[in-house]
Amino acid sequence: MTAKLRHIAISVPELKPAAEFYKKTFGHEEVSYVETPYGDGLSLSDGVINLTLLKFHSDDAAGDERGKDFHGIHHMGFIVDDLEGYTERVKKNGGGFHRELKGGGGVDFGRKFRDPNGVVFDISHKGWIGIKE
Repeated sequence: MTAKLRHIAISVPELKPAAEFYKKTFGHEEVSYVETPYGDGLSLSDGVINLTLLKFHSDDAAGDERGKDFHGIHHMGFIVDDLEGYTERVKKNGGGFHRELKGGGGVDFGRKFRDPNGVVFDISHKGWIGIKE
């Protein structure tokens, strides 16, 4: 089984200014923009790691106790070759299920967990837009 860090999501107050900072500063390419009932997302990539900027519409949509007004690293994501195997591995090693995003409307699939310290992360067998490897 293999897992690679390929996604970092940051909750920001405004998408476009945040995206301009990362594009101008680090040369990242914009690869996706979506508007959903839950929130809006703008994804940038360096070709290896996807950086998704999120602006949630409600506390419920933000998905945890930090709510929509939290700004900072929201979660990270690992692409895995065996979704169910890693689900079991996470639980066996002290992690806990958090929630699942089914995808659709441009939103990537992700099964969310918390590590033993409460840090939120995704695992996905589909990956994220903009990742070339």
